[in-house]
Amino acid sequence: MNIINFPGIIIKKISSRMLDSLVDSLFQFDDQPLLPSQKNFVPVEEIGGPVEVSCDEGRIPIDFPEGVYIRNGSNPLFGGLKSTKSFLGRSSHIWVEGEGMLHAIYFRKDPINGDWTVSYKNKYVETKTFKQETERNRPGFLPAVEGDSPSVLASHFLNLLRFGMINKLLSNTNIFEHSGKLYAVSENHLPQEIDVLTLQTRGEWDVNGAWMRPFTSHPKKAPGSGELVIMGVEAIKPFFEVGVISADGDRMVHKVDLKLSRSPLIHEIGITQKYNIIMDYPLLLSIKRLMNGGPLMKYDNEGYARIGVMPRYGDADSVKWFDVKTQCTLHIINCFEDGNKVVVRGCRAETAVLPGPERGERKHEWFSRGFKNMELLNGGEKVDDSSQMDGMFFTRAYEWRLNMETGGVEERYLSGTDFSIDFPMVNPRFTGLKHKYAYAQVIDSLASSISGNMKYGGLAKLHFEEANNNNNGLIKMEILKFGEGTFCSGSTFISKGGGDHIDEDDGWIVCFVHNELTDLSQVHIYDAQNMDSEPISRIALPQRVPYGFHGAFFSIPN
Repeated sequence: MNIINFPGIIIKKISSRMLDSLVDSLFQFDDQPLLPSQKNFVPVEEIGGPVEVSCDEGRIPIDFPEGVYIRNGSNPLFGGLKSTKSFLGRSSHIWVEGEGMLHAIYFRKDPINGDWTVSYKNKYVETKTFKQETERNRPGFLPAVEGDSPSVLASHFLNLLRFGMINKLLSNTNIFEHSGKLYAVSENHLPQEIDVLTLQTRGEWDVNGAWMRPFTSHPKKAPGSGELVIMGVEAIKPFFEVGVISADGDRMVHKVDLKLSRSPLIHEIGITQKYNIIMDYPLLLSIKRLMNGGPLMKYDNEGYARIGVMPRYGDADSVKWFDVKTQCTLHIINCFEDGNKVVVRGCRAETAVLPGPERGERKHEWFSRGFKNMELLNGGEKVDDSSQMDGMFFTRAYEWRLNMETGGVEERYLSGTDFSIDFPMVNPRFTGLKHKYAYAQVIDSLASSISGNMKYGGLAKLHFEEANNNNNGLIKMEILKFGEGTFCSGSTFISKGGGDHIDEDDGWIVCFVHNELTDLSQVHIYDAQNMDSEPISRIALPQRVPYGFHGAFFSIPN
């Protein structure tokens, strides 16, 4: 140890202990209550492993690719999401917070006899803040998004003093690959590189120091070039930046501030062959609003929405903006160019499911109203002011056709009010290109309304070039419903090999599935061309897998 630095180290430790004592004396941590209907949102422990598993029913297809299917999701430390209370009021974690945990299924095939070996492993994403809290062995970070403004402001300040950042680094939303490397990510920080074989966290990816801000949960590989298109949102200026990373992942090819006048919490960027697509909707972060006593994050139902079409390497002045009806589209299905038009397809709702009710009050009631089935509400009368929330989270497939010459916009629903869908996916070979099909998870509106949490009770296949049978201008959708009390997460499309002559929908849908009646979890594999009621295989898992967010399939290097 350098003797010159020794006094400074002592002072720092004393200061840290004093701050900890201050926080412990002012703030009391509580577990957020969970209903019986929310039992599969409870976190699990790391299993160790990997543990070999087998098919309960069916078999792994002979032409299924070798690789690993990984799903990310929230798995909060110390028993679950927390709230705090103090003389300043309350603050709470919102439902998307919680440390990231990866759940992985490895598929290996014997090259001689063709037999499959399948194994399961789970592991936390070990961010800096994960290590800080596990070393303390108790909650440390104060919830800093939802609650009473004085408490949230104090949480920001005290977290910054104690840990050097205002909130935890979650890395709990998605997992993606670039240039042969895997990354776990959520949009409040940089991606974490993950070892594909061990799920060990290797450290943050800042593109050799070129990107030092939040990173979208849904980066996109540009058709043809293989470059990675990203974005990052901050609550302080610059609010929104777009970046393009080289195909080899070593350098930032392009980075630009779009000079937005507000901070929209945009979850996903879109791409076409030539353009980047910006979904600017009024789910807004505002430090000024927080300091004036309002929430840090809020959806403005009266705010404007627009879509920006930006040349791949353009600047703020090159973006062509199209005003659209106010809405919230967290997830883009796909985008592509069609003559002089840019077509954007997404899962659109009337309002945002984030962050929750203002100050987190009557949270379960607020979410329960929002998840109600729109079909059942049609024609009904609103009985009080709060009923304006009824069915507002109902998410439908939607299309915007943006005319690059005239500036005109054509927008329409593609799906009806029978089923709410979200977490869309397409064949990755068609990202940014014209496509015939997409897939999505089907929200069980009744189960979601009862629990106050999103539950996905089936899968949908969208046929964009076929009309439905009702002749009402909507597209054909195939719906696959799971059994009673059974829900999925992390669904992904896996394309068959063989090059461009393979049909767009020739492949499989893979997802984690949990049966709440038996409390057993499985992985299901479905034939994407034949979405009947039965999966090709059901793979039994050695422990319960909580509901999570996005998943993907990756090859394993030899």
